[in-house]
Amino acid sequence: MYVDRVLSGMRPTGGLHLGHYHGVLKNWTQLQHEYECLFFVADWHALTTHYDNPGSIEDSTWEMVIDWLAAGVDPSRATLFIQSQIIEHAELHLLLSMMTPLGWLERMPTYKDQQEKLSEKDLSTYGFLGYPLLQSADILIYRANRVPVGEDQVPHIEFSREIARRFNHLYGREPGYEDKAKAAMKRLGGKRERLYSELRTRYQEQGDAEALESARAVLVATQNLSLGDKERLYGYLEGGGRMILTEPQALLTAASKMPGLDGQKMSKSYHNTITLREAPDQVVKKIRTMPTDPARMRRTDPGSPDKCPVWQLHQVYSGEGQKAWVRAGCISAGIGCLDCKQPVIDAILAELAPIQERARGFGEDPDRVRSIIADGCEKARDLARETMRDVREALGLAR
Repeated sequence: MYVDRVLSGMRPTGGLHLGHYHGVLKNWTQLQHEYECLFFVADWHALTTHYDNPGSIEDSTWEMVIDWLAAGVDPSRATLFIQSQIIEHAELHLLLSMMTPLGWLERMPTYKDQQEKLSEKDLSTYGFLGYPLLQSADILIYRANRVPVGEDQVPHIEFSREIARRFNHLYGREPGYEDKAKAAMKRLGGKRERLYSELRTRYQEQGDAEALESARAVLVATQNLSLGDKERLYGYLEGGGRMILTEPQALLTAASKMPGLDGQKMSKSYHNTITLREAPDQVVKKIRTMPTDPARMRRTDPGSPDKCPVWQLHQVYSGEGQKAWVRAGCISAGIGCLDCKQPVIDAILAELAPIQERARGFGEDPDRVRSIIADGCEKARDLARETMRDVREALGLAR
């Protein structure tokens, strides 16, 4: 059924850092107020590159969930769950693998790129080749139509869309499909039937995207249709068969502007992070020892903010007045590098304080965290089972 549903996941890498917070979690906390959201721990995906060292995955999972909750992800507004606890992900991945052309996987731009970046690992495995298809199964099993990603991940969403389209084309044409769709139209009632028909014609003949959205809204508002009839009418709108799997769209997110302590992207692999639960004295130490403009060898040497990693942090944490003060003081040598760093230290500590307070609360109550995940898994499992019932039926595997 067509709903505005968001799905996003993260591989369990343990405690998260400010790059994760500014790049992903702040976006999640906003999306949970706008859409039906499902956020999951992608622990099976962690095995695609860490199959030889799985020991840390479980501990990392719970640490990461605590960070999500501490950062403001609200389990009363979003469904939080663990991928491996929903076995239907694996079943859909298996069934989709039967109809996925091998060349589609080999052409994924991240396949060879990741093999080169992680050349120290043997990634010539079926699991690594097939991880984009597992990613598609993660999305399609919840009929999520919006997936928040950066530009580099858009090809994965396009791949998922092609998989859904291929599946619907192969298996959505049930016997007597058109007759069943027309019968379902009549169950809309006279006025809605005419409106649906007019909007369908406008979309199919003129490519009117607004007409498509309006027709979908008609179906959402119709209460007396069975799920099967609604799916037939969603598919009939676009001239295809029954829409068993929903085609997802990328929900583009802005790239994280959070730099690391050395001016590069903040990343564990660069050892340049500040974690969300970093001790305050360590935050102070890390920022005070950050490199600055090499031209400022002495306090009296003028510098250039554009050559200084600390200036990049001011872009995240300082207002225009503060940035003007920093730029003028640096160029004129009116302020020293420690003077420049102090406002950043204060801002980061202020940002982390409430997150760390919430993290302590969740860390001291692990049963509460596990209960949140158990509830989320139950909700996710219900949605996944609903999709798999329809998938099995379409494939002739219904029990």
